[in-house]
Amino acid sequence: MAKDFEGKVAFVTGAASGIGEAVAKQLAARGAKVVVADLKLEAGQKVVDAIVAAGGTAAAVAVDVGQPEQVEQAVKFAVDTYGALHLAVNNAGIGGVAKPTADYTVEEWRKVVQIDLDSVFYSLKSEIPALLKSGGGAVVNMASILGTNGFASAPAYVSSKHGVVGLTKATAIDYARQGIRLNAVGPGFIETPLLNGNTGSSNFDALKALHPMGRLGTSDEVAALTLFLLSDAASFITGSYHLVDGGYAAQ
Repeated sequence: MAKDFEGKVAFVTGAASGIGEAVAKQLAARGAKVVVADLKLEAGQKVVDAIVAAGGTAAAVAVDVGQPEQVEQAVKFAVDTYGALHLAVNNAGIGGVAKPTADYTVEEWRKVVQIDLDSVFYSLKSEIPALLKSGGGAVVNMASILGTNGFASAPAYVSSKHGVVGLTKATAIDYARQGIRLNAVGPGFIETPLLNGNTGSSNFDALKALHPMGRLGTSDEVAALTLFLLSDAASFITGSYHLVDGGYAAQ
């Protein structure tokens, strides 16, 4: 496997499972030093142990991405541990309860927006100064297919993911001439612990049917697109939103 991320330091939120774990492992396999940031430190350390056992370099840090001070300290940990920051993947998120807009409580709304949208702003606010000090770099914000489509009974999640796309575009313009590229990835429905925890087994066939390819995606498929956008192969790509959705949005 090519070591095209050799010498790079990467910070990945929500990296203890699912898409974040796949991204962290693929980055490490290709030479990056990876900081596995997650609310669940023990689970994050297991990902680090797997990376190290495979010959990679990684460290775990606990972070509640909904708390700006914790995000700032987690990014500082990455820089203090490995001396710089070159790559970031803002992946942490939650699904929220399933109910129509008028039935959402203010607290339910705020919780989803805090974790799925506000946290991306908090992360960028801390990551960008570190990236600038390193001479530039690349960021991927994990949105969703629901950053462009609607979905019943998911108003907070859909709104947050649309917001992530807009935040990505605006920030990319701000830093395009300073050597920082920012893009968003929009996964369709992916087989992850988050989806498994929010979807009964009887609903999986219905979810698969939403995708023309007739199946759910995998975390490794999302990670592959994410790493392309972080790589030098994507050197002229910034401010854009890339779907990995099995044809969901083409219908």
